[in-house]
Amino acid sequence: MLENGHHTSDIAAPELDPRAWTRILAKYREPSRARSVIELVITVVPLVLLWVLMWATLGLGYWFCLLLAVPAAGFLVRLFMIQHDCGHGAFFRHRLTNDWVGRVIGVLTLTPYDFWRRTHAIHHASSGNLDRRGIGDIDTLTVSEYQARPWWGRFGYRLYRHPFVMFGVGPAYLFILQHRLPIGLMRGGGWQPWISTMATNAAIAAVITTVIWFVGVGPFLLIHLPIAIFAGSIGVWLFYVQHQFEETFWAEERTWNVHAAALHGSSHYALPAVLRWFTANIGVHHVHHLCSRIPYYRLPDVLREHPELVATGRLTILQSRCCVRLVLWDEGRRRLVSFRDMSRRNIRDRKAAWSLAKPASPPRPEHPQ
Repeated sequence: MLENGHHTSDIAAPELDPRAWTRILAKYREPSRARSVIELVITVVPLVLLWVLMWATLGLGYWFCLLLAVPAAGFLVRLFMIQHDCGHGAFFRHRLTNDWVGRVIGVLTLTPYDFWRRTHAIHHASSGNLDRRGIGDIDTLTVSEYQARPWWGRFGYRLYRHPFVMFGVGPAYLFILQHRLPIGLMRGGGWQPWISTMATNAAIAAVITTVIWFVGVGPFLLIHLPIAIFAGSIGVWLFYVQHQFEETFWAEERTWNVHAAALHGSSHYALPAVLRWFTANIGVHHVHHLCSRIPYYRLPDVLREHPELVATGRLTILQSRCCVRLVLWDEGRRRLVSFRDMSRRNIRDRKAAWSLAKPASPPRPEHPQ
């Protein structure tokens, strides 16, 4: 069905108790070491082979190389999702194993593990909380906040929310530049993310220098930049649609609840099987937020054994296209809206106010027949 110009799921989800689900899902948290190792191998090896194949075929034409960059980017996204599970302590049983696997992967994904883990933990602890925005999330203004900004502030927010910036320039800036310095974590014991980030930067520099020594600067840039940019854009898109859908959950601190925010503020991005594999089931995001210790390869088990969770926050690829224009939280309507929706409502409100303020017309005098 269409509501307010946006596509919502036609599957009615039953009322669910978010707090009860966290207890039900606890039994899925146990990882399998053998399965985790296999998942790691079948992700890293194809990525390396595709990289080498792109280098070997550069002479055949760059368009063929770019074509190979697409599946390579898919494997890099999958590798990032393994790093993501390590950050939650979900991929292996022991924290030390998770941390060091995550740190090594962070060199390949250009993401300093300890810095990212800390900001992502803040995201999980504050997702959907209007009073705790700003770290580990996509900047989202309320309608009233946007309207209170001066024209240059509104222009800056519109520019930030433009699809070309959000999914094009933004991911490249995030992974190539912003992740090089963990700005914002100086206080509160922020030394560990800084040390980790500098160590990651040094390891990235060493790996890049070694690869360039073998293949040259030009071939390296022609091969790896498209992979990194494609993977970054895919990753940002996934993170976007997992929280920026029409009927998501936002609330002020006094009424905010972490369990309700997890279940109703995260989407179930229903992807085709091949995309579910490449994205490591991250589309089952509401379950992930309810219990972040579940390894990604056990998330399908949750949906299979608890089909009532399938309909909650469900988005298909076609439906998710509408999420791009949802940029402001309407506190009155309790949903995300577009700039156009906001403008139309402003016009209606002004017309209604003008009608109320307009004096009533005096009665016409009766004319004798």
